[in-house]
Formats: sequence, structure tokens, C-alpha cells
Amino acid sequence: MPDIKSMTLKELEQYMETIGEKKFRAKQLYEWMHKKVVRSFDEMNNIPKKLKEKISQDAGMLSVKEVECFTSKIDGTAKFLFELHDGSIIESVLMKYKHGNSVCISSQVGCRMGCRFCASTIGGLTRCLEPSEMLDQIYHIQYTTGERVSNVVIMGTGEPFDNFDNVMKFFEIINSENGLHISARNITVSTCGLVPRIYEFADRNLAVGLAISLHSPNDEMRKELMPIANKYTIKEIMDACDYYIAKTNRRVTFEYSLVKDVNDAPEHARMLIDLLSGKLCHVNLIPVNPIEERSFEQSEKDSVYRFQKLLENAHIRATVRREMGRDINAACGQLRKRYAESKEVQ
Repeated sequence: MPDIKSMTLKELEQYMETIGEKKFRAKQLYEWMHKKVVRSFDEMNNIPKKLKEKISQDAGMLSVKEVECFTSKIDGTAKFLFELHDGSIIESVLMKYKHGNSVCISSQVGCRMGCRFCASTIGGLTRCLEPSEMLDQIYHIQYTTGERVSNVVIMGTGEPFDNFDNVMKFFEIINSENGLHISARNITVSTCGLVPRIYEFADRNLAVGLAISLHSPNDEMRKELMPIANKYTIKEIMDACDYYIAKTNRRVTFEYSLVKDVNDAPEHARMLIDLLSGKLCHVNLIPVNPIEERSFEQSEKDSVYRFQKLLENAHIRATVRREMGRDINAACGQLRKRYAESKEVQ
């Protein structure tokens, strides 16, 4: 059964023709789903009842269902747990900044990348999300809060480039002037380093920001932290990033989770400087979120800011990610995992 919310406008026009309807109906449906973000056919008041009945019988319109929402008393960050049509659970985070509302969405149910400091990968990959399921995380949050979402990061559960085609279609729909029309420059996608997909992404020249989950300045350490390092070396990732920069003239953000006594020493900072010197880039330092199943501890504040200062002294822009929603388990994968465990106990 086709999912009309996952269709581009062109695909929806083609679908209308296959069911014997006029082409202009596609744009009406598209705007109801993607601009007005309605939750059901019943809210589409300029669509004939017979057409709504026909589509309901022939196709679906996948939406997420809110299971729980937790709001931080510290900073107002809101963590949403959503149930999908097959009962799978995903999570999204709403972060409020002075420059606007930002939503971090998931791209998969679970993850198969196996990064040791991440709760999302515990239990492996269940499946990839459809474009509609990625879009509807944003739509639901905007619909229920009544506040516009202006920035999107695909850094939640899953490896976005492991769901490449659906993520690319997501970009097209979220950026459409007939939808929410969120600028590509206000969207960032994060990958742990699937090298062939970085090249393919660069060739599309979408103006979407690219973030690389690096977390180590050398291959030996990275293999301990991230199994993907056994397939792609840091040099291969850097070559792909150089290609992206040359192709798009956009900087790359390198995410670096700081783990106490593992990768946060001055020598590691100096190795990172050697690796990134001269590149059009930015380093996002992330004090790692402790999780029960791992022995990793968060770096001391002094170590974090010493690391940052060493990078900046070498003319590499570095910021320390502001920790948000810690009192509601807002770190990726934590809340979803605890929810699943609670269901097993019941």
C-alpha cells in the first residue's frame, strides 16, 4: 500500500493520475500534509469526500503517535517518544534557542553501527524509517506546540546514511516551498563516516550541513570506540570531506565526544590539530553522556576547556556543546531504551 506522505509532489501528481483524479488535487493534498501538517483526511476540508475515501482504501498516510513527552525543568528541552504503525518506538528532541526551535530526529529504529558510547545502538537495527516517519516527528512537534520548527538535525537514533535514499527524499519534502519550506542551510545530517555516501551526498550539492562523528584522532583508538573504523580509515573519511568541501564550499562539522581518560588528553588535541589543520571545518566538543551499559565517564570541565583552547590556539574553531535535557535522559537512545525495558517488566 503506497504511503502518500512519503511521496514528493511530482510522485503524488503521478499517483493522482493513476487513480483517475485531476493533477491539481495532488498539490492540495501535499499542502495539507506538509504545510498545514494535519493529522487526518478529516481535516482536509477542500478535498471531496469520495476522493478521501478512495485514497483511504488504496493508500496510507503514515503518522507517528505520541507515547510520552518529558520536558526538562532545567532548560525546557522536550523529549518525545513516538510509536510507529508497527509498534516500533523512536524518539525526537525539541530544543529551544534564541534563534528558533530546533528538532533532532531519528532516521532508523535502532542502529547497527555499534558505537560504544551510544545507547541507540544497544539492541541493533530494527528497520529504517520511511520519509513520512521522519517528517512526522517534526510535524507532530510543530502541530502540538503551535510553534514553528526552524532548524532540523538528523542526529537521533540511527545512521542517516544507512538510510540514504529515504533521507534524501526527506530533504526534498521538508525543503519544498509547498511544505514547511525549512531552508537546507538550517538542516544538518550526521554520519559516523560511510565514505561512499559522503561522496554521493556531496555530488547532490544540497546545501544541507554535514557533520562527521569522529570522536578520535587516530584509527587505533577509533576502532575501539566505533566499529565502522574497521571498514573506513580516518584518511578515507578526510579525503571524502575534502571532496565535499571542494564541491559545496561548505564547512564540515566534526563531532568529538570527550571521554575521561580515553580521548581527552592534550596529546589527543594535538593529533586532532594535525588532522584538521587547514580544513574548512568546525569541531563540536561533546562531553559524553554516561550510560549504564558502558564504563565511559564524562571528561572533567577543565579537560574539556583545555582541549577547546588548544584547538582554538591552532586556529581551528571549536565549541563545547551545551548540555541539554540531562534530567529527562535526552541523550540519544536513553529514553527509548528505558521505555522498552519498562514494557518488558510489565
